[in-house]
Amino acid sequence: MQLKIFKFSNTIISRYLLKNLGVFFVSVFIILGLIVFGNQFVLTASKSTEYGIPLQELMPIAGFNMLRDLPIILSLSFFLSIIISISQLYKTSEAVVLNSFGISDKNFINNIKPLVFFLFVFVFFLSMYAVPWAKQQKSYTEDETVNASEFSFITEGKFESFKNGEIVFYASDSSSTDTIDEQNMEEIFIYLSKEDNPIFVLASEATKYTDSETESTYLRLEDGVRYQGLSGIENVSILDFDRYDLEIVSGEVQKSLSNFSEIEEKTSIDLLIAGGVLANAEMQWRFSQPISILILSVIGVLLGKTSPRTGKGINLLIGVMIFMLYNNGLLIAKNLIENGQLSPFIGLWSIHILLIIFLIIFYQFRQGITSSFIAKISPL
Repeated sequence: MQLKIFKFSNTIISRYLLKNLGVFFVSVFIILGLIVFGNQFVLTASKSTEYGIPLQELMPIAGFNMLRDLPIILSLSFFLSIIISISQLYKTSEAVVLNSFGISDKNFINNIKPLVFFLFVFVFFLSMYAVPWAKQQKSYTEDETVNASEFSFITEGKFESFKNGEIVFYASDSSSTDTIDEQNMEEIFIYLSKEDNPIFVLASEATKYTDSETESTYLRLEDGVRYQGLSGIENVSILDFDRYDLEIVSGEVQKSLSNFSEIEEKTSIDLLIAGGVLANAEMQWRFSQPISILILSVIGVLLGKTSPRTGKGINLLIGVMIFMLYNNGLLIAKNLIENGQLSPFIGLWSIHILLIIFLIIFYQFRQGITSSFIAKISPL
């Protein structure tokens, strides 16, 4: 027997509501998409200029970033389009007429179920398969373009900082080598921040390389001078050297970053097989994307219920705030699981449960049940 939840209404009213919702959804999605994707294009263009890489070689990275952000853009667009379409019915008094015929919030929710379930399945596919694939392809592309470029780490003729500003580096000339992750430079200036005892290093040549065991990135300086201390202070130390290795990026940091990125790039099946805290947090995040479509669609219908006297855009503003709190709550819970500060059993499910509780209370309030209950228990 077919479950009632999968039964869809096919009436003139349901088709009318779906048509309006579809128009608003496409419009909002185009606007948000242009904003987000335009921002991605600008960032890609700036990176192209910074690293001296042709823009067309970096465009695939922008495309993968767009696919990565698509589930959230779809969720927000659909949520806002529901609020707009339902509130528009109330502004034109169409919803008032429908309510007089017994068509309530439950009927509105039932009428938009086809589009809700379609987006649920589509976002489920994106979050489970397409987004991890996009992140994986992005890493491959970056390795082949940004990391392969001779300007991938150190740009000639430009001051650059490492380790949160502790190291300031300058090279007048730079050239790549045949060895991966190596780069030759000439006329080197380095400043190392050491509180009241800074270090200045001058060298004629330097080579950037990555240690195969520790994965740390070093600068191998040759034929230079190392000054420690400020001018005018008695304990200034001067050291001439033939070769001096300086660590600029710790391998432990790179390993921790790659560990998170590798988890995000794994397929859902591999995550289920691998297990562990990081895999659990990532799987919960992927499940949360389609689940949020179901919860937000109901909240959107309730927020859309308004009156002609209500200020324009108030329900949209509330909707954006709810979406931000919901999405940020999921991200915070995911980070807490990854850092071992939150049990995976509680995890992201607690955020969904809290929003469902809010949804129930909000629905009761809209129906007047909460106010009547408070009136009964209030003292005379």
